[in-house]
Amino acid sequence: MTPDPGAFNHISVLSHELIEGLMLREHGVYLDATVGGGGHSAIILSQCSQAQVIALDQDIQALDAARDKLHEHCDRIQFWQGNFSTYHPGELRFDGIIADLGVSSAQLDRPERGFSFRHDADLDMRMDQSQALTAADVINTYSERDLADIFYHYGEERFSRRIARKIVSKRPLRTTSDLAQVVASSLPSAKGRRRRLHPATRVFQALRIAVNQELQVLEKFIEIAPTWLKPGGRIGIISFHSLEDRIVKIHFRQNPLLQVVTKKPIVASEQEKKGNSRSRSAKLRFAERVPWADEAEP
Repeated sequence: MTPDPGAFNHISVLSHELIEGLMLREHGVYLDATVGGGGHSAIILSQCSQAQVIALDQDIQALDAARDKLHEHCDRIQFWQGNFSTYHPGELRFDGIIADLGVSSAQLDRPERGFSFRHDADLDMRMDQSQALTAADVINTYSERDLADIFYHYGEERFSRRIARKIVSKRPLRTTSDLAQVVASSLPSAKGRRRRLHPATRVFQALRIAVNQELQVLEKFIEIAPTWLKPGGRIGIISFHSLEDRIVKIHFRQNPLLQVVTKKPIVASEQEKKGNSRSRSAKLRFAERVPWADEAEP
């Protein structure tokens, strides 16, 4: 059956591993920093009849989908729209914090969001659609040097300079198809054919990261979030590429409030990978708030 393009269809990854690692408490209070379609929060609320969840997302379509999915638990969940890096819980402290990073399958499957080269659509890529900056703005106004730096640092694209030069020569580019074609045509033909990924994959990843400032907001969130945990509370973060995973790993190790729980990241089982291709690149890391550390509020 073909997915309904108007529905927010999303399968949460590493659900069993994430919930198991949280070590749920029956009367616990949890922060789902990227609620998406509500899959992870649904499990928490179903397994613990007295638990409460604060659910965040900057995507209003995701929040609407989560409200619908979790309506039977409406007395135990609160929703907040915005980026997790700007959330402030006040005096509230959590037994667990979870974040599933990156673009969801539901966002990729909506052509009008402009995240994917699989659909011809305007270059958008905004997680928060009230934000001014779009992917089209970046592609059509940034300098050749800035574009090359974005593709290299955020997409680890080895042909970043060649691609940026070609983009600047072909501007303006307005659609995902326009950009994908220009990227593909800028690569050496033989090497392009040998690529396992679509030629535009790394450029689209890099552009999405730049538009939404994903690495900067992750850095800010992961610095402040441990102060929101109760002693013994856990934070679990699922990342989808090496840049995110590196930030999570380093900050978990360096934060004096945290003790690393997962020495190596948890990855999806072969069974899950077969059923959900998005899980293939997912990595889950946990850390626990140590009870003896003095909390230094940033």
